[in-house]
Amino acid sequence: MLETGSPAPDIVLEDTDGQVVRLSDYRGDQAVLVYFMRSTSCPVCNRHVHDLIRRRDEFAAGGLRVFVAVPEDRRTAAEWKTRRRIPFPVLTGRGGAPHEMIGLSRKVFGSLQQSGSVLIDSRGIVRHAHGATMPTGGYDRKGITAAVRALRA
Repeated sequence: MLETGSPAPDIVLEDTDGQVVRLSDYRGDQAVLVYFMRSTSCPVCNRHVHDLIRRRDEFAAGGLRVFVAVPEDRRTAAEWKTRRRIPFPVLTGRGGAPHEMIGLSRKVFGSLQQSGSVLIDSRGIVRHAHGATMPTGGYDRKGITAAVRALRA
């Protein structure tokens, strides 16, 4: 898992339209928050995404760009995004699960994808990194809130 305070690696993903998204492209411009869902069918993860949606004005006011990363293929991700009316870009891996790029692996004999989040400031420094095996622990609302407040300070 990425470490808070460390430089973020150049994470390269794809959005649901097949466009390449490089998180490093936001350096010097705005901070980036990526929530990594366990799966689009996970009801707990979907509740977490709805919390992000409810908070989108707060994030925008803080100069924060929000993405949601899913382990499924681009077609499945696009269908989920449309069906759930997700206002954020939804990202997939280009050759594997995007989760692997930040150290979120599959646990319990490879059957359970870890979920979590990472917040990278506009200088490319990780300001929040959190992951969990159980979906209920994958969304650190307090940690994200604290990191967003610290960006404003």
